[in-house]
Amino acid sequence: MEHSLSHAKEQEPIAHAQLPPRKHIRRLRVLSIGAGAVAALILVLLIALGSRGFHWFDAALIGYAVATIFATAAVTYKYTFWLARPPTGRYWRRSWQLFLSYANFRHYTVLIPAAIGDLFAQTFIRRRGLYRWITHQCIFWGVLLSCMITFPLTFGWLRFTQTATGLYRIWFFGFGLFDFPSHSLFGFAVIHGLDFTAALLFIGLVLAFHRRFHDLAVVTVQRFRFDMVPLALLMAIVVTGLALTADSTWLGGAYYWYISLTHETVVVLWLISLPFGKFFHLIERPATVGIELYWRTGESTTQQRCARCGEEFAPARFIQDLKRTLYEVGENYSLGEKPLPAVDIVSHEPAVKSTPAMEQEINKLWWQDMCPSCKRVMRAQANLAALGRDGNQFL
Repeated sequence: MEHSLSHAKEQEPIAHAQLPPRKHIRRLRVLSIGAGAVAALILVLLIALGSRGFHWFDAALIGYAVATIFATAAVTYKYTFWLARPPTGRYWRRSWQLFLSYANFRHYTVLIPAAIGDLFAQTFIRRRGLYRWITHQCIFWGVLLSCMITFPLTFGWLRFTQTATGLYRIWFFGFGLFDFPSHSLFGFAVIHGLDFTAALLFIGLVLAFHRRFHDLAVVTVQRFRFDMVPLALLMAIVVTGLALTADSTWLGGAYYWYISLTHETVVVLWLISLPFGKFFHLIERPATVGIELYWRTGESTTQQRCARCGEEFAPARFIQDLKRTLYEVGENYSLGEKPLPAVDIVSHEPAVKSTPAMEQEINKLWWQDMCPSCKRVMRAQANLAALGRDGNQFL
């Protein structure tokens, strides 16, 4: 087995697994562009519907709206293309199969709260450190709450009018909801909602910049365009947004036009960069709810036994899906031609898309059939086997 390991990378790629041809890529790209165009059209229709035929749409906010429509189309294009990748697509389909499976319904009372907690409380970051968790929570909620307020206002879905009695009335999608006094605590919170979210975001950005300037482990690997520019744009949005409030409150709006133009510019730049930069993971992150479901439901299924030591180390379906994915992208990690014993996966497991050639190949012994401990041992043995009379052959 150790001998097979040392030569695993020298094997020829799997004959039946080829990377997608250019024609397939072009077809997928056209499909993704079409999905982006449809998403943008749906958003325009929703803006028209929510603003009652653009009657309540504020023309002064046209720049924000156009940038949002473009960002929606670009995000949908990239997300569609991302889901078409073999690894992402396989686990995406698997997640929906498991979610819609009747056998998993009894797990939802535990799985859904855990998945939502992982998504919004970001407990996976808390395990990496309290400082990083506070930073991410401030940025996450600052951005999310700001978008939940800004987008409805920009699209004309949410608006405020003053009644004859001096109260303010909230309208949503053309329907009046309720009235409130502007000088009440609730009225102050509503009017200054974006100021509160900006302050929360400002705290997170200060913590993020401090870490990126002082943590040497981060400084050595960070990239200016990918890591620093999105944070700088968010900081510019926060500063100019708070400056609008300060100018209208204390300066009588003397510089409001210049500050609002600067604010709109940086917001548009951030929205346009959203599909292509660091913050695209905000869009990708909800898909991890399916991964949580995939893992939790896998705990009660057949477990994969290590081909070397015989210990259980992962759900069998995860190992099989991993090998199928590697096969699809042309990666060969097989260690021999001898087939493994058949894995008896439970009957209620959803069917997967496969071919006889794929199943024949993945039923052989692969590097993925080893547990992490045995992989470390086999790597060490392979390194020792490479040491001869002339010393280390890798140096």
